[in-house]
Amino acid sequence: MKRVTLTVNGEAVTAEVAPRTNLADFLREELFLTGTHIGCEQGVCGACTVMIDGAPARSCLAFAVACDGAEVRTIESYDNDLRMDALRTAFTREHALQCGYCTPGMLISSYDIVGRLPDANEARVRQELSGNLCRCTGYVGIVRAVRSCLGTPALAEAKPTFKVERDISTSLSPAAAPLATLPSDAPELQQSFTVAHSADEVWAIFRNIEAVATCMPGVTITALPADGQLEGQVAVKLGPITASFDGAATIAFDDVACTGTVIGHGRDSGSGSSVRGEVRFAVTGSGDQAKVDVAVSYALTGSLAQFARGGIITDVAARITRDFSANIQALLEGREAEVTEIAGGSIFFGALWALIRRLFRGT
Repeated sequence: MKRVTLTVNGEAVTAEVAPRTNLADFLREELFLTGTHIGCEQGVCGACTVMIDGAPARSCLAFAVACDGAEVRTIESYDNDLRMDALRTAFTREHALQCGYCTPGMLISSYDIVGRLPDANEARVRQELSGNLCRCTGYVGIVRAVRSCLGTPALAEAKPTFKVERDISTSLSPAAAPLATLPSDAPELQQSFTVAHSADEVWAIFRNIEAVATCMPGVTITALPADGQLEGQVAVKLGPITASFDGAATIAFDDVACTGTVIGHGRDSGSGSSVRGEVRFAVTGSGDQAKVDVAVSYALTGSLAQFARGGIITDVAARITRDFSANIQALLEGREAEVTEIAGGSIFFGALWALIRRLFRGT
């Protein structure tokens, strides 16, 4: 792994990346900037085109480590940009898109043409766009759209502006910048359980991160917590897939309200899956009964993402909550927590069998 720092859509990003990670995968898998599309992965189709240091480039051919110190701009950053607004309007007017898969890369290349070649004729526009392939339109509408924006000084001279809907400042090292916030449509799971002890006693357990980690199935702390930061590992087994996520987290507590937040990320080198998550928890209650409310938001990419939907993840979360609450209870009673793994094998195959029965029975 190599530590790199680059600017993405106007925000500083510091990360530890594998030397062979290309920029397209880094943008999509680590920063969730999925407007950058991946097509041929050979630099031919142009679907992955982004701006690197002010010039259009194939992000599938650029290694992330080679972009150390560079300024990268993706399609997500062009909202309220005068030149891009004109191009988007022209693409719509001239029917310059159908399926839309090539469109982000096509728009970025067009953005460069309008700013760099305001006097380009049709032949030059076609030459400049030859590195962006479209299977749908036949290019006629695209060329018309670009040419309609040429020759307008206000568009050619427009200064690039940035508008990013979320903070993408991130670090894959626990000592650096805060992690990226999750996408607005990230799924959320909510679980609650009660413990036969006072809220103060339960909160004291939650304030001890090492103790909490021993209660959570599949979790291992690999570096002692320091200044609200920790490193760890989460082992997961879902049906035929086994993954071990190595990552880091930032932790914050509110001792008055008895609430806390954990924001973390991890990556499984075997499956190539990555996860970012946010856990919010609160302890309430009176007397000898405490209630713990937990909300988990997450974004999962890679091969494990196919399991991050439907009832499978919900059922696994319910099982984890059951084991976690039992382990918390055990610690409060002076017993050791039972170390288990996050396993959803029986749930996975049960859900698969139920689907098969519905298909064949028509129910």
